[in-house]
Amino acid sequence: MKPLQLAGDILPLGEFKTQASRVLRQLHDSNRPVVITQNGRPAAVLITPEEFDRMQDRDRFLSAIREGIEDADAGRVVDDADLEGALEALDRG
Repeated sequence: MKPLQLAGDILPLGEFKTQASRVLRQLHDSNRPVVITQNGRPAAVLITPEEFDRMQDRDRFLSAIREGIEDADAGRVVDDADLEGALEALDRG
C-alpha cells in the first residue's frame, strides 16, 4: 500500500457520496488508501480488495509465528528425529 497523501486522500463523506465512482477508480489507480471523514473526523478508510487480502494474509502469518514462539517457550516442541519418524509412519500407513 502506498502512503497516504493528505491533499488528495482525505475526503468528506458528502463528496464521496457524489463522486463514489471517481473515488473508486482513483483508489485502484493509485493503490493508496482513502480516508472518509464525517463531521471533520475520520470515519472510514477505503482500501482495495487486494490490499485487504494482503493485510489478512500478513495477520495470519504473524499470528502463526506468535503461536509458534509461544509453543517453543512452553516446551511444546518435537525434535527432528521424532518428527521424521512420525512423518514416515504416516507415509507407510
